[in-house]
Amino acid sequence: MSARGRSYQYVGPVELKAAVRPGSGGCRISSAAEFGDWIAGRSAVELAEPFTFVVGTDGALRLAPRRSEHVACAGGAMVLSAGEIRFVREADRWVVSEVSNHSTGYCPDVTSWSEVARALDNVELGRPASFTHEVVFRRCRGCQEHNIVREDDFVCVFCGGDLPENWNVDPTA
Repeated sequence: MSARGRSYQYVGPVELKAAVRPGSGGCRISSAAEFGDWIAGRSAVELAEPFTFVVGTDGALRLAPRRSEHVACAGGAMVLSAGEIRFVREADRWVVSEVSNHSTGYCPDVTSWSEVARALDNVELGRPASFTHEVVFRRCRGCQEHNIVREDDFVCVFCGGDLPENWNVDPTA
């Protein structure tokens, strides 16, 4: 745990992390002005779908096109959260219309919402009260595979073993 909250290391395919190059991270957004400049450069096509996001261990929001890998958006570093986010214009400001913790590379717990909320508040973006779509990740203690728990069915889709109730994806956490 960092002073801010639990940090997540990348647990996805090693070849994706190996492909990350220095300086290739997502766009760091630490103020409303930086977000305004960044969003002004997005096309209508880009705005029609969610973006990839991470919250770095420095608490800053980083954004990248949707088809970007979370590990690339994070520059290969640990994160406080990761997922997908969609923005819409409401009246005279940008707001978050959808946000999830859907990142199979970092598999952040739903409790990472507080870090996302803090990062969004820091750049003065309107936001929902929680993830609009929560993804529950667990690692099977038997076969060690990462699972997405659906409909509160805590059973491994790979081997049929029971999955723990508490987040356990990173074996070193």
